[in-house]
Amino acid sequence: MLDELGVPYRYREYRDEPLTAAELTRTLELLGLEPHELLRPRESKEAGFGPETGAQELLKAMVEQPTLIQRPIFTNGERALLARPADTLRGFVAEFLGHETD
Repeated sequence: MLDELGVPYRYREYRDEPLTAAELTRTLELLGLEPHELLRPRESKEAGFGPETGAQELLKAMVEQPTLIQRPIFTNGERALLARPADTLRGFVAEFLGHETD
């Protein structure tokens, strides 16, 4: 979709270049989410995480097992967006990256 919108970007393959703990913490801050809100439901359930699992334990698990993290996540350094559904990306591009999406 970013190609279609003419927006330059850098794709980061999360399995080859996972987020560090600091990057994940910053991303959560930018998203305004708690760690449990960024977990993929099925994968986190399979890993045995529930509502009682602490934030630090979840952060550590997401760094070690990046497939637990919902995606895609887009950032521009100052803002972040969990692009689910994908059409939310259009508004992000228009508002935060300064590109028209029509």
